[in-house]
Amino acid sequence: MTRLRRFKQVDVFTAVPLKGNPLAVILDAEGLTDAEMFAMARWTNLSETTFVLTPTSPDADYRVRIFTPDKELLFAGHPTLGTAYALLQDGLVAKKPGYLVQECGIGQVLVNRLQGGGLAFAAPPAVLKPLCAAHHPLLAAALHGGKIQENVTPTAVDIGINWLMVRMENAQECLNITADATAIEQLQKQFGVDGVAVYGLHDEQGPADYEVRAFIFEQDVLVEDPVTGSANACLAQLLHAAAFPDGRGTAQGYRVRQGTQRQRDGRVTVTFVDGKPWIGGDTCTLIDGTLDL
Repeated sequence: MTRLRRFKQVDVFTAVPLKGNPLAVILDAEGLTDAEMFAMARWTNLSETTFVLTPTSPDADYRVRIFTPDKELLFAGHPTLGTAYALLQDGLVAKKPGYLVQECGIGQVLVNRLQGGGLAFAAPPAVLKPLCAAHHPLLAAALHGGKIQENVTPTAVDIGINWLMVRMENAQECLNITADATAIEQLQKQFGVDGVAVYGLHDEQGPADYEVRAFIFEQDVLVEDPVTGSANACLAQLLHAAAFPDGRGTAQGYRVRQGTQRQRDGRVTVTFVDGKPWIGGDTCTLIDGTLDL
């Protein structure tokens, strides 16, 4: 038997509707089976759909399960911010003042309010694995049209979702890329990553410190993600581990633009608290209602 459930569709990493990364949030998912959650995720046809449940830990404010149209994720960035925003807008009161505790597949993730507005999540701990030289020709084919910075080793960064992070010579070289679907798929399989993300520095007077793009081969299609919280968390962990060698990232933080080639204008802020990165941005609601599910 179906029932009415609270539902929101939000746009994450933007204060301007239709410029960020959309997310569907089922605010009351109790009683839904895995098959029903997968069916809902396929129906929304968004990169992710989240389902809010009662937490199993007494410390958590809520539990969330994150589904793409064909798999469940242990963690993802823009679903974390978007779900927290939707719950706060719906009246959730945190158990502890100042931040929310999200329970998900990797455990607990903290979500904090930013002083200037918006929310930020604490980037999960990372495992870094440099790419061996044998894969570099395949990487060059995958990122056709863009110049990879040769003196920076491409590195897989695993925070529960695993991104291969590739430094380009500058922001424009990120934008020049015409990604090759076959090569991206091969990299994902051979190196065991969920996708390939590129980053490059803007000029001093540019719109942000870094430009980021993220490519995923899934459901037999190459997809460029509009704005990617997990890839930006991986980048933050990577830059922090390298002690910001370019001088643009600092112990205070930096700014990212993503989605330019998708006609979006996603904006991500990265701040460091006691050496740990927090990935933040704005969110806005586009649909607020109920589902009969």
